[in-house]
Amino acid sequence: MAALKLAIGNKNYSSWSMRPWLALRANDIPFVETVIPLYTDNPADKEQILSFSRAGKVPVLVDGETVVWDSLAIIEYIAECYPEKKLWPDEAAARAHARSVCAEMHSGFVALRSECGMNLHRPIRPVMLSADAKANVARIEEIWRECRARYGGPFLFGGFGAADAMYAPVVHRLRTYAIDVAPDTKAYMETMMALPAFQEWTREGLAETLVIAKFEDA
Repeated sequence: MAALKLAIGNKNYSSWSMRPWLALRANDIPFVETVIPLYTDNPADKEQILSFSRAGKVPVLVDGETVVWDSLAIIEYIAECYPEKKLWPDEAAARAHARSVCAEMHSGFVALRSECGMNLHRPIRPVMLSADAKANVARIEEIWRECRARYGGPFLFGGFGAADAMYAPVVHRLRTYAIDVAPDTKAYMETMMALPAFQEWTREGLAETLVIAKFEDA
């Protein structure tokens, strides 16, 4: 069986790339990664992305003749190919709950994302959040609290799974922008930051030297 191939963007900035990468790495699923610099003036970078998917965006997973793009779609595909990794809970109601919070992450929290872009290089310091961004944070804390209380932790649905991969970049955002959160939120963040795969992504993101000016203003 040929190794999976995952095309991703800069680890320092690309929150969407982090999600499926973490789902693979944390579950010891072998894959070959290709990092493609984003937001550069080099036409070759755009062409390289298009060579993986005509959607023109990363991440992209290639499994032989099968091409999957979009973070959540990739995670769903991984879960189907490797059911033994338990990316989704076994029980139907819990699985529906997990998919719901993943979909909410996928389509929501626009204010927090726009005001607190992922940037591992950024010195830790607070930023003034809008009312909408504060509401986003409160809702994320509510999700994390409810999931960990209902399913016993330490991750959102017991063991590390799809929902944790989808919310992983939020952990970086809360930390980098020194956002005030409750003790149980901090406990979940610490659990995620202790995950070896999370630490690996962080180290490699911090080692990158490419600077994207528009993400350095906050």
